[in-house]
Amino acid sequence: MTAADAQSFTQRLQQSNQGEGKVTVKQSKEIDDLVNGTSNSTPSSTTANRKQQEKEKDNDHVATKEEKSPKAQSEKRDSTDMPDSTIDNQKKVMKGYKVSGYRVQVFAGGNSRSDRIKAERIGNEIKSLFPGVPVYVHFYTPRWICRMGNYRSYEEAHEVLNRVKNLGYQSAIIVKGKITVQYQ
Repeated sequence: MTAADAQSFTQRLQQSNQGEGKVTVKQSKEIDDLVNGTSNSTPSSTTANRKQQEKEKDNDHVATKEEKSPKAQSEKRDSTDMPDSTIDNQKKVMKGYKVSGYRVQVFAGGNSRSDRIKAERIGNEIKSLFPGVPVYVHFYTPRWICRMGNYRSYEEAHEVLNRVKNLGYQSAIIVKGKITVQYQ
């Protein structure tokens, strides 16, 4: 090895050459070890360290492949204590086109955090009471809104409104707007 190869990165950086600027590096021992490798390591032990790190990466990669297998995934799902309600909270995006129609507005609050929480809570209750019916919780300035359904006719929306009111949501109303209709 030449003398330049034996120098650390920081030492080569701080080397003064004719006609070039001067670099001064001030850093802690931990940073120096991180940048230059440990100060007590020889080039051969540094190579050995690199090989060991590569071997560990390969072992991690193999474990990751095993975790991705269907059997490992099902075991992983079984071992977690995740409540079923978290699955219902995931957003489902309806694909389709927009037409004029009706929705049942179950809740309209203010713009506070408590109103947001209440809108989301009511949205989750409606999802559990009416599975398969889309529920929309949005912030339309200046209030939090919880709406449900995509109804093409007023009569269809009115039937659902009566059912919702019978469940105790007395402030529910029918609103007209753009609804999403699935492609057929």
